Amino acid sequence: MEHDSEFDIVLWGATGFTGRLAAEKLAARMGNRGDLRWAIGGRGREQLETVRSRLGPAAADIPVIMGDNHDMASLEALVARTRVVCSTVGPYDLYGSELVDACVRSGTHYCDLAAEPLWIRKMMDLHGAEAAETGARIVHACGMDSIPSDLGVYFLQQRAMQLYGKPCSRVKMRVTELRGGFSGGTAASLLHGTDPELRTPEMGRAMTDPYYLAPEGHRQGPDEADDMRSTKVEYDEDMGAWTKPFFMGPMNSKIVRRTNALLGYPYGDDFRYDEARVVGDGLSGRIKAKAEALGYVAFLASASAPTTRSLLRKYVLPASGEGPDEETRHSGQWKIVLVGMMEDGPMVKAFVSGEGDPATDSTTRMLIETAISLAEDADEIPVGGGSWTPAAAMGDLLLDRLTENAGLSFEFEPTSTVAGYASATS
Repeated sequence: MEHDSEFDIVLWGATGFTGRLAAEKLAARMGNRGDLRWAIGGRGREQLETVRSRLGPAAADIPVIMGDNHDMASLEALVARTRVVCSTVGPYDLYGSELVDACVRSGTHYCDLAAEPLWIRKMMDLHGAEAAETGARIVHACGMDSIPSDLGVYFLQQRAMQLYGKPCSRVKMRVTELRGGFSGGTAASLLHGTDPELRTPEMGRAMTDPYYLAPEGHRQGPDEADDMRSTKVEYDEDMGAWTKPFFMGPMNSKIVRRTNALLGYPYGDDFRYDEARVVGDGLSGRIKAKAEALGYVAFLASASAPTTRSLLRKYVLPASGEGPDEETRHSGQWKIVLVGMMEDGPMVKAFVSGEGDPATDSTTRMLIETAISLAEDADEIPVGGGSWTPAAAMGDLLLDRLTENAGLSFEFEPTSTVAGYASATS
């Protein structure tokens, strides 16, 4: 149910590091436009007003909305005033559940940066049916997790269908460049996800089941179990380089597989998908890949042990509200290549890249474009209420916005090897 509202978008959590960046991106996108009504929200009026004061003259009169993540009355009042809520408040398992509940019951569209499969599954199971009734489009994972993977595969498969009349039965996503930092919110989410007190069989299944986020009745397929603690390195013949496990792969791949199921299997019901990080070629590439894989697993072990966990929080990881400096954010960038293979057909590939630090600058730009699409493209979005992925909900509408306004690039090549690309960007 679309409802009359005071605002088109409320950016929730605007006082955190990621929230402040998202507010800057939204203010820059809107400029002097008056056709999209937006506000910033959070718990502290003084902090919100400080954020607003730094957004420039055009945002001087942007309203601030008070609320509390665990006060349902304040959240219900918030969502009743807007068509879309854009949330940057993580870990979402700690701070996001009541807001999703309020949006669903109000019929208010919602997007976030969640990369927490257990929490996302919980929100889908609790609210998916009611969201379909109220018309609330709930879209998780709208940042670096997992738009490049989700929209990248969608883009590749569309082009393959247009050119060859059939999709790729297998797609490999390979990260060739990932340069930047991360925020205190990302660190908090990582520590929450590795908290030994939260270990349960269901948490283990959420991390390892490749089809964990697929709709009920569609949670099976040809892909093997995920393993965040894998140190396996492989030589990728198509890339001409050694690869290591990509730490975001288990989350991203779940979203890609959910998209395939939600859209009625346009990629095929035997579709296979995996992600890895390109490291380098030769013996040196193999050694480096193995060392980095071992280092990441050691880091996860440290984050899970009480003593080293506290040391990481105190001396290594950024605190809440902190993040990379402006130079790091602006100089960062990321690049991925998607290699698609058809049975009895050619190999195709797509190159997807983004400007700015992937974990802060680029991710907030993706989130903002998702929120704007939910607000401005509402009548064109082909799906109704429910729990969606970015590609399943907005598809080409979001692709166009990302390329026009978020610094993302999507390029398709029908056939050829990709070794040259790997060596040029590793």
